[in-house]
Amino acid sequence: MATELTNPQTDRAALSPSGEMFEISKAVTFEAAHFMGGKPEGHPYRNLHGHSFRLEAAIKGRVKPGEEWVEDFSKLTETLKATAEKLDHSLLNEIDGLSVPTLERICLWAAREIKAELPGLSRITLSRPSLNESCTLELGQ
Repeated sequence: MATELTNPQTDRAALSPSGEMFEISKAVTFEAAHFMGGKPEGHPYRNLHGHSFRLEAAIKGRVKPGEEWVEDFSKLTETLKATAEKLDHSLLNEIDGLSVPTLERICLWAAREIKAELPGLSRITLSRPSLNESCTLELGQ
């Protein structure tokens, strides 16, 4: 449903986000190495290798009373950067809970790191852009 303004300069009330459901998102990047030790001898994933990762978090909700947004983007950015810093330039296999560092497990790990700070967290997407691969974890509200 699009809101039409009769006069964009004076009809500001028509743009009120009150009552609407929004999803906002922010992404950060990090570099990390891993290996998949459970693969058969000679499998290329068994070798230590690295990727550039993109971690995106989304928050779903209504505009907070007395504010003009669902969440302050600076809080979302700060929380997401702090999570990415724990992974950046690391061997993912050595991080507690990531001994088998698949995209699915890293999504779960990141969601657990972020959820306490951002209770409206609705989605985590982890991707390896150079490989055109991604994994999305949808979180129930």
